[in-house]
Amino acid sequence: MSKKVFITGISGFLASHIALQLLKSGASVTGSVRSKVKSDHIRAVLESHGADTSKLAFAELDLLEDRGWNEAIAGHDYLIHTASPFVTTIPKDPQELIRPAVEGTVRALNAGMAANVKRIVLTSTLGAVAYGHGKDNRDLLTEHSWTNIDGDDVTPYVLSKTLAERKAWEIMEAAGSKNLLTVINPGLILGPVLENDVGTSGGLILKMLNGNFPGAPDLCFPCVDARDTASLHINALESKEFAGRRCLATDKTVRFVDLARGLAKDFPKYARKLPTRQLPDFLVKLVALYDEDARAAAKSLGYWYNLDSSQAAKLLGRDLIATDIAARDMAQSMINLKLV
Repeated sequence: MSKKVFITGISGFLASHIALQLLKSGASVTGSVRSKVKSDHIRAVLESHGADTSKLAFAELDLLEDRGWNEAIAGHDYLIHTASPFVTTIPKDPQELIRPAVEGTVRALNAGMAANVKRIVLTSTLGAVAYGHGKDNRDLLTEHSWTNIDGDDVTPYVLSKTLAERKAWEIMEAAGSKNLLTVINPGLILGPVLENDVGTSGGLILKMLNGNFPGAPDLCFPCVDARDTASLHINALESKEFAGRRCLATDKTVRFVDLARGLAKDFPKYARKLPTRQLPDFLVKLVALYDEDARAAAKSLGYWYNLDSSQAAKLLGRDLIATDIAARDMAQSMINLKLV
């Protein structure tokens, strides 16, 4: 493979998997970082998983600054924009997430078009699809479905990702280049972590294994493996069928308590720490009175997301990795790294 691919936010959990697959295929990769201080660490992580990093380079970019974007992406064949604000806790000011998500998308897409790349692949989320439809909604959600940003269950993170993806389509359509863009909308990304920085979704599984949840709230997660999600991004670079389209990336939707019970079965040593009992809603709502993260979770109690995953299998050319395997492999990688 002789592709030259630019990946924004290369230090992220998903972006690292994308870079790993591309480098193993022989592609040249440039990844953006906020500071090049991270470069040696990222290179070492990728090498530890079998990548030849002789074709890996780095560019220092900031989602909130214009400086350097056009110069960095010039000369590349493809752009994969994964960079987005990192979420560990819900911020008091939603603009802390919205501004970098939207403005970073604007900068990345405009630089990609200025560089005349052959395809831009944007990492969005199922959060831009599945929220705001009401607790009792059981309609099948497809690539044509959009989150209703006025819905009760819409968190600042979901809002930021929805607005960023909306802006992406607006930019491309205004430029007459809608078919230059493909959007991947993953759910909760599981699968093996490559290093100690486990990312947002990995943080959930790590907290479960470490016994940080007294029980499981009545929440559900559409899940997908990081390896599949990375492959979807890479396959989308040259897919004619998915030009100008979204691809919902999920194996299946699983309840929090069932995710915990599956891990308890696979890892009996940690069974007592895992939240295998479902918490009553009133208790979650009580905690939500003084805990911002619990307040965000309480908005989605009892919701279910019925999503069309057929397009992901079509873009992959095979079935997706099963959620129980993705969760098991994520947990095992954390145990191997002695994070638990």
